[in-house]
Amino acid sequence: MKLYIKHILYSAFLCLCCTLGAQNSHKINATLHQETNSINIQQEVVFFNSSKDTLNSIYLTDWNNAYASKKTALARRFAEEFDKSLHLAKDKERGYTNVISITDRNFNFLKWERLPAGDLIRVQLNFPIYPGQEYTFKLSYTVQLPRSKFTRYGHTPQGNYNLRYWYISPAVYRDGEWKLYSNTDLDDQYTYASDYELVFNYPKGYKLHSDLNVASGQEVENYMQIILNGKDRGDLKLFLERDRTFEYFQNEKLTLITNIEARGMQDVFKAISVDKVINFIHRNLGSYPHERLLVSDLDYKKNPLYGLNQLPSFLRPFPEEFQYELKLLKTSLKNWLENTVYVDPRGERWTTDAIQNYLMIKYVDEYYPDMKLLGKVSNLFIVRSFHLAKLNFNDQYPFLSMLMARRNQDQPLSTPADSLVKFNEKISNKYKAGLGLVYLDNYLMQNHIDNRIRTFYKEQSLKDINASYFEDYLKEGSPKDIDWFFDFYIRSRDQIDFKIKKAKKVGDSVYVTIKNKSGTNVPITLFGLKKDSVVSKQWFTDIKEEETFKIARNGAERLVLNYDKTIPEFNQRDNWKSLNGFFSSNKKLQFKFFKDAENPYYNQIFFVPTVTFNVYDKLTPGLRLHNKTFLRRPFVFDLQPAYSSGERTLVGSGSIAYIRDLRKDDQNLFRISYSLRASTFHFAPASRFISITPSVSLSFRTNDFRSNKLERFQARYVNIIRNRSIDVETDPDYSVFNARYRYSDNGIVRFLSYFADVQVAQDFAKIAFSLNYRKLFQNNRQLNLRLFAGKFIYNSTNSDFFSFALDRPTDYLFDFNYLGRSEDSGIFSQQIIIAEGGFKSQLEDPFSNNWLVTGNASFNLWKWVELYGDVGLLKNQTGNPRFVYDSGIRLNLVTDYFELYFPLYSNKGFEPSQPNYDQQIRFVVTLSPRTLLGLFTRKWF
Repeated sequence: MKLYIKHILYSAFLCLCCTLGAQNSHKINATLHQETNSINIQQEVVFFNSSKDTLNSIYLTDWNNAYASKKTALARRFAEEFDKSLHLAKDKERGYTNVISITDRNFNFLKWERLPAGDLIRVQLNFPIYPGQEYTFKLSYTVQLPRSKFTRYGHTPQGNYNLRYWYISPAVYRDGEWKLYSNTDLDDQYTYASDYELVFNYPKGYKLHSDLNVASGQEVENYMQIILNGKDRGDLKLFLERDRTFEYFQNEKLTLITNIEARGMQDVFKAISVDKVINFIHRNLGSYPHERLLVSDLDYKKNPLYGLNQLPSFLRPFPEEFQYELKLLKTSLKNWLENTVYVDPRGERWTTDAIQNYLMIKYVDEYYPDMKLLGKVSNLFIVRSFHLAKLNFNDQYPFLSMLMARRNQDQPLSTPADSLVKFNEKISNKYKAGLGLVYLDNYLMQNHIDNRIRTFYKEQSLKDINASYFEDYLKEGSPKDIDWFFDFYIRSRDQIDFKIKKAKKVGDSVYVTIKNKSGTNVPITLFGLKKDSVVSKQWFTDIKEEETFKIARNGAERLVLNYDKTIPEFNQRDNWKSLNGFFSSNKKLQFKFFKDAENPYYNQIFFVPTVTFNVYDKLTPGLRLHNKTFLRRPFVFDLQPAYSSGERTLVGSGSIAYIRDLRKDDQNLFRISYSLRASTFHFAPASRFISITPSVSLSFRTNDFRSNKLERFQARYVNIIRNRSIDVETDPDYSVFNARYRYSDNGIVRFLSYFADVQVAQDFAKIAFSLNYRKLFQNNRQLNLRLFAGKFIYNSTNSDFFSFALDRPTDYLFDFNYLGRSEDSGIFSQQIIIAEGGFKSQLEDPFSNNWLVTGNASFNLWKWVELYGDVGLLKNQTGNPRFVYDSGIRLNLVTDYFELYFPLYSNKGFEPSQPNYDQQIRFVVTLSPRTLLGLFTRKWF
């Protein structure tokens, strides 16, 4: 009762203390109830209209309600990234907000409604807010906190509370529109800098950590009551924990509150590292305007240092103090900038990303210039010969930013954060933004970038600004024109790519011709090298196509573009020319084990031992030779000669391919691939096949790079040469023209794909259509549907080798990885690949040389245990159509990769009661590591 009376008295006090200044403010009285994991909140908000428009309504962000259902923007985001946790969550795990009332300052009720997104509220005002005026309104609501397993915010299994975005706040009105951003787990709520007064009541036994100033604290009944305040704050983060993990470090600049882990570091060394990091940020940015900076391990884990330092402690290749400082630096910079630089964190996040990553690069250059990308692993005997081991730690920035460019999935830095592919949002765009400032710093010199960043921070921190302010500060006083940086580097996905076309010595001078391969008009550096020493460096600008320059030789033996790699260039393999004659200009051949980073000064060939298996070739050891580096290349070859231990002869496969990426923003065609593939193995005892297939494919996507929708058209000409076999009826050699259009929308909640296929050969022509649909329901039930229809246009063959099959296609195009493709008995005959009819039971007369229509369905009974059923009609050239069916149990252990099928009832009757039932069990198995790896990487790309 005392606590309730205090709530009423404090609410009345709030009504009498409305501020009249031109500043947004929040006065919040909140009580956390541990037994229900909920917070009761009474809140007064003063909203100041700083725009030139008259406002008749206000929009509020209620991000806690983003957990309320599977239809919110947050749930859709999770599904896009193949995370079904929120879709399948139980009601008791979800968070939601129960708004009791919204009134004006005189307690008149205001009309309000939730927008379809679920976490945005529109409030209709009783009277308009004119420019330069403020409006006070009050809210009464209850927040049900979510489980922390979704976004790490909410209540944890240990009984702790990580609170962020737990209260309602006004959205920002800027440039004539409301910035209505839903919660998509990007930690980018856009709010006004506001003054806060918070009375927070929580159960005894907890320790509360916050970066707000503590005004007072007292014990009230079974609760602790703490009063916090802060000026010019973005949002409130509170951490309540039973066992104290946060430490407080104080120097003359500020008090740092952190629980970032530092394994094995003594407190004195942690304090030294903290002081080192804070002084560095202060020196390069300026004074932090608040007394406390909160840097949590949760913040770090949501945006970690990606790379080898995420390995278990016994594998970590970096010194602990280095890891601790980098973790602390990255997270401190992020929070420091979030709390002081109020740009649009979703639409203009590149500004703070650029500053953060630029300073991280600078920190390593200043304190750890010799740190290698692989750390201590670089010194291991089996590793140190790799080019990757020779890269410095900061080389990861151009490497990882270029990873997406080589995949043709890079996006402009100005792209809103919620429209970025996950890898771009978390890594690539951040790194490219930081590299951009390094690029500018090298181009402008005179510490121009450092000075402008400090001035920008000093003059614009705690103000509502946009990215154009930062652009203006970088341009102001610039010794050179840098419009190109914002036009090309920031706002487009145009690539930078130069090459030295030719170089001619004339006396002590060199005439060098530089070609701009991409047409992106930006500055480029040219270095002169004598052995490994730099003897000259020059900048060249305005090379629109190609230009010839006269330079002093200075004893240089080689000319190299972008030698220090500070310019994120698309292709560096053609960046150098030797000045010592034609033969010395040829790149040396370099053989390396497995795979390596791209070394532009060598022609790299990688070798990897391989082992494959099929029934006829048995274990087949081989050697794979290829030129695929960690970054994709347009021209690749892959040769895999092998020795068949079963047939005691050479077998293998090989391919060459050229991939042409198209980068125009106004077209959906983004890739054209040309390839020639060949393979030879055995399809039966002492029976070899040779497959030679030239092909071309066109790939299409939508303008939304996050979309899982893809289209592909492929045309190929499959040529098959086979030896005669005494064990298997063998048709003459044949060639098939095959054209296929495929559409896929691969989602974890809803999956849809289909293809249309045409095959034309001398003795037959056929068309086919196949559709797959998968739906995951909220109760974790999953429905799988498949339809196949195929029809021969003409067919003069005299066997079923080219016919449609109910359960096990003959695979005359040799596309499928059958372990025993000619087996009709034994375990290997029980392998199936779901294609054509898709049946699982082995029925009599399973082939059709005329037409075939089938439907397949399955529905899970419990976790990965499913009930399946197949139905179909097939007709041969002679005879009437036949109706076929089967059903059974499917153990869907890993979809499409490892499955077991147990037939129950079919045209054959009740199959378990029939002889040799164990031979009717079918299995699906995929042995490709690359295919399995795709299950884990699909959410990133």
